[in-house]
Amino acid sequence: MERELIGREEGRRLFGQDPASYDRARPGHAERVYEVLVERCGLRPGASVLEIGPGTGQATRRLLELGASPLVVVEPDPALTEYLRDSLGERIDVRITALEDAELRPATFDLAAAASSFHWVDEAAGLEKIFAALRPGGWVALWWTLFGEGEERDAFIEATSALLEGLVASPSRGKKGRPPYALDVDARLHALHEGGFTRCQHEVVRWRASWDTEGIRALYGTFSPIARAPAERRREILAGVARIAERDFGGRVERTLMTALYTARRPR
Repeated sequence: MERELIGREEGRRLFGQDPASYDRARPGHAERVYEVLVERCGLRPGASVLEIGPGTGQATRRLLELGASPLVVVEPDPALTEYLRDSLGERIDVRITALEDAELRPATFDLAAAASSFHWVDEAAGLEKIFAALRPGGWVALWWTLFGEGEERDAFIEATSALLEGLVASPSRGKKGRPPYALDVDARLHALHEGGFTRCQHEVVRWRASWDTEGIRALYGTFSPIARAPAERRREILAGVARIAERDFGGRVERTLMTALYTARRPR
């Protein structure tokens, strides 16, 4: 029996409840990702870039800094699109739509990127849309920042796991009996190959981040299973997270994060 997962349509609307808090709480992405985009995937000044599910724009800002122009972003949540327009203005072309429904000019983009968002997309339909939108020789880069999914013991996850029992999981958890979505390497590479891409590669980057008590509480509030929980349950969970951080970790939580990166190229 498949595990119950948050539906795609619901999940696409969960992160716009408080965009500013989400933006402050999330740690961004490993700098190695952007090195790969520049060294392998053609990100440079004047590169035409499509970003899928930019959220509050953490990756968007780095893409701009590294020269993406024009930068088209497709984001289905109206609250997040408003936040993006307020914070980045005319530097980006914001489309309020899911990728599957987006109207994109064929063979237009040098690079398509998705930062911790592609599990909310119908994978086959999304890759088909990206393939058509890329120029021949263009690249796609999909990556996810993961919390406590590696082989290294994560003491904070162990300490807080009981608080999260019974919550409906994000699609990022993956299918029953399979690794988490971002770490299901065979499935992700197979989908890229099936989508017509070549030079499909996978890389894992480990990096460190830390939060004070309020910061780790805020971070947990951005996780989709908690964000969708009833208000009272959500308050109980976040209070428990803060209590554990303060009592058992001295008010400072240090964690190893993992970024799973996939890149592939549309043949020339």
